[in-house]
Amino acid sequence: MRMHPLVPSLLLLGTLSFTAACSSGPGEPSGSADAASAQPGSSPGPSPVRSVDPSKIKGLEIVSDSSENKSCPFATSYPDVPGAEAMTAAMRKYVERRLAAFRSDSAICQDGTGGADSGELNISHQFLVASGDVLGVRLGTQDPSSAGSGQSATTYWYDGKAGAYRTALGLVADGSRDAFLSALKDRLKGREGVDAAFLDDTFSDPASRAAVLDDMAFTADGGLRVAFDRGDVGVPAAGAVTVTLPGEEVTPWLSAFGKRAQRQTVTPSPSLDLGATHAPTQVPTHTASGDDDTDCKKVRCVALTFDDGPAASETATLLTYLAQYKARATFFTVGQNVAAHPDVVRAEARAGNEIGNHSWNHPDLTKLPRGQVVSQLNRTSAAIEAATGKAPTLFRPPYGAVDRRVRAATRLSPVLWDVDTEDWKYRDADKVARTVIAKVRRNDVVLMHDIHPTSVAAVPQILRTLTARGYHFVTVSHLRATL
Repeated sequence: MRMHPLVPSLLLLGTLSFTAACSSGPGEPSGSADAASAQPGSSPGPSPVRSVDPSKIKGLEIVSDSSENKSCPFATSYPDVPGAEAMTAAMRKYVERRLAAFRSDSAICQDGTGGADSGELNISHQFLVASGDVLGVRLGTQDPSSAGSGQSATTYWYDGKAGAYRTALGLVADGSRDAFLSALKDRLKGREGVDAAFLDDTFSDPASRAAVLDDMAFTADGGLRVAFDRGDVGVPAAGAVTVTLPGEEVTPWLSAFGKRAQRQTVTPSPSLDLGATHAPTQVPTHTASGDDDTDCKKVRCVALTFDDGPAASETATLLTYLAQYKARATFFTVGQNVAAHPDVVRAEARAGNEIGNHSWNHPDLTKLPRGQVVSQLNRTSAAIEAATGKAPTLFRPPYGAVDRRVRAATRLSPVLWDVDTEDWKYRDADKVARTVIAKVRRNDVVLMHDIHPTSVAAVPQILRTLTARGYHFVTVSHLRATL
């Protein structure tokens, strides 16, 4: 006998108003001198730069991938911005390399021995600046297959004027490298855990220098914040280390691009223009004609749910398919994607669909301290409410991982699933459709992902076949009334 995934959640229902004043999210390293205490999917302090509204970046696509396999849990994302193809290619190469290494780790993925307690690979993104002809992005990584804490961060820069991808060191002029490095060493030497001899060796070797000086960004007042991962400039026990050089000191050492990046950070332009043309995504305008009056006690109902979006083009296509059958669904959205595409989330809600919370960037919530669980969910709920005017009441825990401590950290009601299409693993539209059609039963909750084109392509066959069998497609909250 199957226990319906909503039954344990009914006593936890409630609403909660959120504010956007939450702690910094996953992949956003802090401005503190020591971020060693950071946990997967979060950071201990505020972002060192001005916030960037990604919804203002024309043509932005968030490239996402994830697993629902507890023995091989991963979630990755990076932005694809028109005009910055070289930078996108560099981020893609990094993400694909880390994901391939993680998935090939037999202790975690290959033989299934990782189990529910395996660490997860999580790569999330943060925009540092998107202004004028300057784009800056930080990728934050938590990787249990790596040495040490497994936490690292890398910044990627794009120079629209030159049409070129820049590394972090590209912010500093070649002729000023020695003075820049000398200033860094002066501030690092004497810090607890920093080995002066090791530091000299690291900075004198070009390859090592480039490897450790890979995370630099400007503060809101023009200073340059240089962050070192745990073990980069000293013993691992010393943790991660940051140095911030004030603007008046660092400005003479900056490259021409570095000075533009500094200026666009301190005084952002209204928009980003990298000289690329793009075809805007056509967001469906379908509006639901009132509340759903389907009586699931009298007819067959099913709740289709879609995780990890929104993805601009795929989700827009999915909304068109749903509207053709007057079907409603539940979207468990990821906060960083909601921030990038609030117009798509508004379209989801306008069409009568339900918007649920799937965390800010898909970490295993059971592995996080309570405060970070709260931040993950509150930030996402705030983004959803900002986009739709309504706070969510449901959340789907990434990987389906939820425990008493996570439940106690929120008034949102957790929702799991009955039918897992495994569409993250099988990128085959026909297989996904056949799985749903073969396994679905009355009042089931079906798990899919609208970030995958193949999953979206499976929906018309699902809608057509199940409609012919007398099924009605409702939201999770509507279905809840039948239990």
